[in-house]
Amino acid sequence: MDGTKLSPFVDHIGRLRPAAAGQSEPSTPAVNAVAVYFSRLGTPMYAHEKVTLSEVAESIARLNGHKYAGIFDAKKHSSGDLFFVPDDTLMLDEARDLGIHSPRQLYGAVVPYPFAKTKAITHRLINPLAAHPSGWSAAFAENVSNAVLPGYTVFNPDDAGTAVRRLLLQGAVRVKEPLGDGGHGQTVIGTIAELDALLGNLPTEKIERHGLVLETNLRCVTTRSIGCAMVGDRTIAYHGTQRSATNNHGVSVYGGSHLICVRGGWAELINLPMDAKTRIAITQARTYDGNATQYPGFLASRRNYDVGEGIDGCGQWRSGVFEASWRSGGASTAELAALTAFAEDCALQVVEAASVKQFGKPSKIPPGAIVHFEGDDPEEGPLIRYTVVPRALRRATTRVSGASFRRGH
Repeated sequence: MDGTKLSPFVDHIGRLRPAAAGQSEPSTPAVNAVAVYFSRLGTPMYAHEKVTLSEVAESIARLNGHKYAGIFDAKKHSSGDLFFVPDDTLMLDEARDLGIHSPRQLYGAVVPYPFAKTKAITHRLINPLAAHPSGWSAAFAENVSNAVLPGYTVFNPDDAGTAVRRLLLQGAVRVKEPLGDGGHGQTVIGTIAELDALLGNLPTEKIERHGLVLETNLRCVTTRSIGCAMVGDRTIAYHGTQRSATNNHGVSVYGGSHLICVRGGWAELINLPMDAKTRIAITQARTYDGNATQYPGFLASRRNYDVGEGIDGCGQWRSGVFEASWRSGGASTAELAALTAFAEDCALQVVEAASVKQFGKPSKIPPGAIVHFEGDDPEEGPLIRYTVVPRALRRATTRVSGASFRRGH
């Protein structure tokens, strides 16, 4: 169905598979502590994001019965017995330096090239001879083309012009900077003149280094969160929806995720009762996920996909993967809450969990919510982040409630 190419020892949700005859599975060192790791190519984080990352690491430590070692320090920590919670997807050489060769050693992922951890991998080039970085996989973009929106990735301004001219035939175009997250670094344009104005504010070196993503813009958008997560021997898969929030600067940004989590993996998830659009989103996420493994050295224990659906400029309903998140992200606290609930009650099969980010003065927090951050972020201003588990079910065949979380892509 999805053209999947798997690495020898890793399945779709990051679990190690039995080695085939004649192959040896890498041994995983015994882990006794969990540490936060700030990667050398990681993007800057807000203060509340750093606090929440530590909360995720502490939750994993409690879940597995390990100690929390704080922020990794090569001078005082031995990486061989640590489980890592990185701030970003790791490069292959960096992971090897830390002794990471299995998804059981981190909450996150490893890729061989910097562009492979960004939105840049999602779309095709304008032609096979177009500028692209070393390691670029035309096969990946081709194999996922039916699971994403019409679009292109470019690595110079001239190619951007060609791409936009093609896409404008279907209506407005959304321009995305590959390193942007949470709705940041995105602009909708309707003319070439608007593209030229945008490119005038983007250094050519930045485009050549990181690329630029251009795709059909959607209106009336619902963004779904589809994913899998593994911590130790515990795995969950989930579908859900995202909500938008207006930050303290008046900008609409990511405001949280409401997840329906099932014990197990993709097979268990797809067997849940759901509507047709959710099923399409899961199929698209699986296509994207399966093909990511074609990159040499790719491994992941956390796989989260933003799948957007809405109406394009021609009035056609569309659905497609916006981007992947293989590092700790906005939905991570909800994932850990679900994993913890499953660990505490072996009879549970389905758990609803929601992560919430609210800006401004604190509003009423639901009873039983786990607060991760409450206060003034030096850059983002006053906000609160919390997680709540509104419902847990012992039978996976019971229909669970959805949510009206929405945000633009």
